[in-house]
Amino acid sequence: MPFDFALVLVLGLVAGTLGGIVGFGTSIMLMPALVLVFGPREAVPIMAIASIMANASRVVAWWREVDWKAVAAYSVTGAPAAALGAATLLALPSRAVEAALGVFFIVMIPVRRWMARQQWRLSLGHMALLGAVIGFLTGIVVSTGPINAPFFLAYGLVKGAYLGTEALGSLAVYLAKAVAFRSLGALPLDAVGKGLVIGSSLVAGAFIAKRYVRQLDPQRFRLLMDGLLGVAGATMLWAALFKA
Repeated sequence: MPFDFALVLVLGLVAGTLGGIVGFGTSIMLMPALVLVFGPREAVPIMAIASIMANASRVVAWWREVDWKAVAAYSVTGAPAAALGAATLLALPSRAVEAALGVFFIVMIPVRRWMARQQWRLSLGHMALLGAVIGFLTGIVVSTGPINAPFFLAYGLVKGAYLGTEALGSLAVYLAKAVAFRSLGALPLDAVGKGLVIGSSLVAGAFIAKRYVRQLDPQRFRLLMDGLLGVAGATMLWAALFKA
């Protein structure tokens, strides 16, 4: 177990760096390893704590570029929706949700590009509506990070502004999810401790990523986002179709 735990920490550093560059991907990379080492029942709350730390580190790294209005609009509906989603988690078929999200991630690649060509810009009202929908989904599944990407980009954010704003909005959602898990007895203190340790590797990765984000031009950044959306969608579909 100590050796396995060390491997999880190394993977966490890699996942944290990748997530620090594109704003998502940490859960997608880290969750399979957590399931193998700790089992699926314990992996979900551990990942919830680690995700809180990962998003908090991105907020600190890009604090000066956060769009506070977008955060407020997104989180005011997203946080309560996440708590509601966590409370109804066991009532839904997880495979169907994962398959639907996988298709959504892949379809959003051409849709995001089409929205960019149309020069669409989302308003604060749109962000509040998205917060309610994505917050609820976040309460149900392990990760919905890739969903946020095209919409926060369509709001007009890129690079550091996107990373900091999306992270702070997601932080509010994940905190609400963790509180709901705790109130339902699904977040024991042992899982909190493991989540904090693993989350520390994600925090380190976020600050490693900062230097690389500054070197990316906006077009390459968006291409990288499209690539990760494709990987995320394929991963979710594979999990829905083939997991035991």
